[in-house]
Amino acid sequence: MATAAAPRRFCRCACFCSENLYVARYGLHVRFRDERQLREDYGPILRSRGCVSPKDFQQLLEEDVALAPEFLAAAEYSTSPGADLEGLLQRLETVSEEQRIYRLPVFTAPFCQALLQELEHFEQSDMPKGRPNTMNNYGVLLHELGLDEPLVTPLREHFLQPLMALLYPDCGGGWLDSHRAFVVKYAPGQDRELGCHYDNAELTINVALGKAFTGGALYFGGLFQAPSALTRPLEVEHVVGQGILHRGGQLHGARPLGTGERWNLVVWLRASAVRNHLCPMCGRKPDLVDDEGFGDGFTREEPPTVDVCALT
Repeated sequence: MATAAAPRRFCRCACFCSENLYVARYGLHVRFRDERQLREDYGPILRSRGCVSPKDFQQLLEEDVALAPEFLAAAEYSTSPGADLEGLLQRLETVSEEQRIYRLPVFTAPFCQALLQELEHFEQSDMPKGRPNTMNNYGVLLHELGLDEPLVTPLREHFLQPLMALLYPDCGGGWLDSHRAFVVKYAPGQDRELGCHYDNAELTINVALGKAFTGGALYFGGLFQAPSALTRPLEVEHVVGQGILHRGGQLHGARPLGTGERWNLVVWLRASAVRNHLCPMCGRKPDLVDDEGFGDGFTREEPPTVDVCALT
């Protein structure tokens, strides 16, 4: 009796967001690491195709690149030989060393604007929509917009995982294998604030997309298991395009919005190697129920299948 071979897992290359980027205006595929590299590698051919003035080049940088150079540099360092936590911390902002909260630019401003336009079009459409989570009433699940596979999965697999492996090795940072991604919206007459909570995730990244707003700062306490977790909350202001990294079990919430609209992309990053042993929401060994997509990030061992042809 023979068992069937395990199904193949299809993957994509890590170049998705940094190499072979197509610049439609100049009919050119480019590799992008930073501005200096782009000028050195493609300066002559770009000039020959009409990218002549400093304004042309700046427009190219602003409109045709999604990931911020600082984010690309931090991710590239994290995958380099000999990379360590000390070296990575020089490439991002430490918001709180004690609470292990960090921040760095993730998306360019033009990409944030383009994503917001897509989100608003979807919000105004008649397409079915689910709530982002149990606490937010307004926003978009990225898989409903069709952006989970082309945007969030490569972001997690090829950029966030190397960073998180160095920042949070004890929280499954090197074993992230699923996620839940959604955009939350705060506006007058809609959600204006968010109560204190912790995330159904091992790790979280929260990126401010815009628009113009005042107020709405995040506040952080300790881990939810700590008795005095919210004695001295730490407030962190949003910066458009920048992402705040923190542990999923960190108590946090959002202060009331002052004026304008605030949209944030939140990605709950999950590691089945961690959560399969202990559900972060109930604190017990998970009682697994089949679900669609990534579910809540838990996995179960499937029994081997029997090759019935081998039995004849």
